[in-house]
Amino acid sequence: MVIDQMRWLLKAIQPGRTLASLPGGAGLSQEAHAALLGLPPQSYATELERMRAEARGAAGELLADPDVASMVDRLPLRNGATVVAFGDSLTSDPQSWAVILGDVLAARRGADGISVSISAVGGDTTTHGLVRVGEVVARNPDWILILIGTNDARTQGGHPTKTLVHHEETVRNIAELRHRLSHETKARVVWITPPAVNEEQVAGHGGLARFGVRFRNEDLARVAKIVCDMDGAAVDVFSNLGTPPPADLLMGDGLHLTVAGQKRLALEVITGWSNLR
Repeated sequence: MVIDQMRWLLKAIQPGRTLASLPGGAGLSQEAHAALLGLPPQSYATELERMRAEARGAAGELLADPDVASMVDRLPLRNGATVVAFGDSLTSDPQSWAVILGDVLAARRGADGISVSISAVGGDTTTHGLVRVGEVVARNPDWILILIGTNDARTQGGHPTKTLVHHEETVRNIAELRHRLSHETKARVVWITPPAVNEEQVAGHGGLARFGVRFRNEDLARVAKIVCDMDGAAVDVFSNLGTPPPADLLMGDGLHLTVAGQKRLALEVITGWSNLR
């Protein structure tokens, strides 16, 4: 298996977080994760560490910009603050914006004792989010960063008649998530819109086509608008990254983000978050 294929499997399938969401899955070994993908354990471990090192490098590159470092200093985080990033594969990616954000905070504000944890499962819709949000509530965080809804806009098969989650249900789901978090936690919430995709690349990618997966940017734009309408301070990465995002930000599937794309997403989150008071 070539490196690009292995990397796609690790970024798209993410067996560690996917299995951990199942009963008893958290105790499975890295060897079990590798076996799920049909990879030799050593190759899996080596590539995963390489990807994590790239994420740490991306954090360092962000902090090398004095303007970004200043924004990180301004993030409204008290000493000992707890942060949970909640979402789907864009967040559970081993190189995700949330991973990079955690590295940024550790490097720049390590003395503040801020913790960042990730509650994310690839393929989740906002309906799945309603099922899983209880685990976030149980952590009693100070801040929750939410990027969910990409898979609401997903379709299956060659001639679909609907998205996985109808947009009216997406409205109700996000409203219910907001209601639960506001009534069951003391946390402040940062909402982040899904980014656009490269539709042609999605349609032509063998790994996605095998499962009949398709995305249209008009459906993703509708989800992004729902998020922005619900929260006027939402970080609108759909608009900010472009439709589609630049080629260097996307993997070959046109859906998942390269480490450069995740670094850009982390920057968008830091920028929007630093403006909140």
